[in-house]
Order: sequence, then C-alpha cells, then structure tokens
Amino acid sequence: MEKDIKTEPEVKEVIKHKNKLEGLDNISLGISIAVAIALGVGIGLLLKSWTGYTWTLWVGVAYGIAAAVLNVYKAYKRAKKDLDKLAQDPKYKYAMEHGINKDADD
Repeated sequence: MEKDIKTEPEVKEVIKHKNKLEGLDNISLGISIAVAIALGVGIGLLLKSWTGYTWTLWVGVAYGIAAAVLNVYKAYKRAKKDLDKLAQDPKYKYAMEHGINKDADD
C-alpha cells in the first residue's frame, strides 16, 4: 500500500515593509519629475554650447518635460491598477454595487 504523501501548504512571501516601499515610491515621483526636467535642461545647454543655436536648448527642455509627463503617466497607471484591485475586494465591492457612501449627507 502506498502512503499518502502530505505536502506542506505553499507559504506566500510577505514583504515586511510594503507600506513604506509604496510611500517611498510615491515620494520618488516628485523627485523623478525634477530630475527629468533638470536633465533635459542640462542636455539642452550642452547642445547649445556645442552647436551655438539657442533653439537646441528648448529641444532639451522639451525632452525633459516630456520625460516628466511620462513619469506621471506611469505613476497614474500604477495607482489605477492598485485601485482597480482594491475595487474587487468584497468589502468595497458591496458598497459600490449598492450605492453605500458613508460620507453622504441625506
């Protein structure tokens, strides 16, 4: 007769400081915006000194601003994904489906 082999339940690895990491990620958004614009201005100044044309400075500034906007868009997508996951939580899903709002004054 074969013995039943018991397998241990899989243990999910829980990140100990997950809330702190998420907070730091949100703080880093502001820093990344400033760094992207500063790098764009730096590249623009470098192009201006190499070419002598003033409009190349504005090309660098435009690239910096575009990079900052891209960073904000990526942060928005990440936050939306987290909020969509939270909306699927049964505790909040019931309130959304039945129009329950604790803050509403009737």
